[in-house]
Amino acid sequence: MTKTPDFTKVMQDMMASFPVDAAAFQNAFKTQAAMGEKLSKVALEAAEKSTEITAKWAKDAIAKMSDATKAKADPAEYTKAASDLASAAAEMAAENMAAFAEVAKKVQMETVELMLAAGKDATEEATAAVKKATADVTAVAKKAAAAAK
Repeated sequence: MTKTPDFTKVMQDMMASFPVDAAAFQNAFKTQAAMGEKLSKVALEAAEKSTEITAKWAKDAIAKMSDATKAKADPAEYTKAASDLASAAAEMAAENMAAFAEVAKKVQMETVELMLAAGKDATEEATAAVKKATADVTAVAKKAAAAAK
């Protein structure tokens, strides 16, 4: 009755049972690496598509300039060629800016989808970790209560 319970072993068991799981850190690193890979893929695809648009735009502009710089028999044809070039340049600009906008829209949508998926995965992982930690701590607490009796 006067014997003081020794909580040293109970405390050691409880501390050993705390959920410091190296696998959780490893899984978090793998998840981050996978997320980085997916985001890089989105960025690289956008850069590739933007480069294609820019190259096509430059090629088309050079072709239009080639037509405009040809020698003309009548001086009035130079005015028409300049007018045609200006119209074509404005049309090309509108088309290509719309193409760039589509690329940006696609990047935005894919990034939002990735972030939502990552948030969902993180929530599920955190929930599982908390459930496991709760179960472990509860088991240790029950064990400690039984040892103290």
